[in-house]
Formats: sequence, C-alpha cells, structure tokens
Amino acid sequence: MPKASTPTSIKNSMSRTERNIRLLVAYDGTDFSGWQRQDGSTRRTVQGALEATLAKLHKSPVSLSAAGRTDAGVHAAGQVANFYTDIKNMAAERFVPALNSLLPQDIRVLSAQEASPEFHARFDAQSRTYRYYVIAGRHALPHELRYALQLWRRPCIERLNSYARCLRGELDCSAFALSKDPSHSRSRYFFGALFFVERDTLVFEITANAFLWKMVRSIVGTLLYFEEHDVSPDTFKALLASGERKLAGPTAPPHGLFLWNVAY
Repeated sequence: MPKASTPTSIKNSMSRTERNIRLLVAYDGTDFSGWQRQDGSTRRTVQGALEATLAKLHKSPVSLSAAGRTDAGVHAAGQVANFYTDIKNMAAERFVPALNSLLPQDIRVLSAQEASPEFHARFDAQSRTYRYYVIAGRHALPHELRYALQLWRRPCIERLNSYARCLRGELDCSAFALSKDPSHSRSRYFFGALFFVERDTLVFEITANAFLWKMVRSIVGTLLYFEEHDVSPDTFKALLASGERKLAGPTAPPHGLFLWNVAY
C-alpha cells in the first residue's frame, strides 16, 4: 500500500522551532457538529473547543490537526491530534491535566507526548479503526441509546461476517460514497472487517487506510439491510463491483459510531 506524499505545507513545518505535541483524545459526539472547526458558525465542534482551550493556555491562537474528521454525532475513543507550542517549560504530559481542567466534560485528553517536528496526525496515519455498536434483540438501557443503535431483532452474525469478509484489500468504495463526497479517489485499502459480540452488544469493527464521508455508516446500514433480507454474499460482492450507491442499503445513524484507534 503506497504511503501518501507529504504536502508542502507540512514539509515546511519541519523547520519550525516550536515543540510538536501529540494528543490522544476521546469525546462524546452527541452535542457536537462533528470534529472540524466551522469558521463563522456558532455550531459547536470538537476541534473548535480544543483550539479555544489551547488558545487560553497559550494566550494566542493554536491550530490543531487530527487523524480524521468525524461527523456530527459520531464519538471517539482514540482520536489523535497534534499542535505546535512555544511553551518551553511544561513537560508534554502536563498538557493532559492543563487541558482537561478547562475543557467541557464531553471531551477528554487521554495522553500527550512529544512528537518529532515533522509528525502530522493525519498524513502520517497508516490506518484508522472504527467501531459501530448495536443493541440487538433487547431493550437498551437509557444511557446506551446515546452510543448504540437499537435493533429489535437479533441478526445472524455468520451471515453478517460473510459480507464483512469481502471488505479486504484495495477496493473501489463508490457504492458507499455520498454524492457530496469531495474525495478525488474513492479507492481505499481495507485491512479487515468483523462483527463480534462484546458482553451483550453487537459490535462491527473495520480498519482501512482512510474512509470516505459517512462511509462506515453506509457500510453498516447496508450490511444490516442485506442480512435482514437474506441477500447472498455474491450479491454483496456484485454491489461492490457495481459502485452504485442506489443498490446499497440505508446509512446507519451516527450515534453508534466511534473512531476507535489510529495506527502509525
């Protein structure tokens, strides 16, 4: 799998004299309009809240880069971000309590460490792992409804995994792309996908080098729809080959989705 080239703007950062700090961040996305800062908007975003907090510490604006841009309502347990700081007398790990003391409760910085000057959370990432949670065939507890899809039946995991096994290697993901997706290429490399049960919750885990806009939710909605209608794995393969979004299933809601891990 070829590694993406480093943009010129990122290469220029290698000559910076500031320290580069890498953060591991978790957040409850329920009350956010996604990760990405929306300039000129009053909408609440994770990046906006973190950058506002960093600006308080630095007494000046600070720009934050992240491994991925989660959509409105999507959560994260392992988002990675980085920023440059001119603060010299603070150990990297001290940014954790400093930021958490100022951040809203639905964002937590889990760790902070010194990174090389050229490290970039987005462009250096080798893979992203997402998890989607489903409460299947039982009543969800009230707090679970913020973080999992309520499904009033118990799907066949074996059939779901017969589809999931097709998601491996380099694939054209046009069948799961929305018309407004701005990506130049819709080809992505999949390391694997799997359904499993964790305690009494159905979990879908998928890892790829990158994802299109709302792609994981499109995949989840399609797999659940195909399983419910007893569609064969060969038909799912045909969908992938067709690249036709109209042949796929519905897009699953955002609240069951977590950015789980980023590998470098």
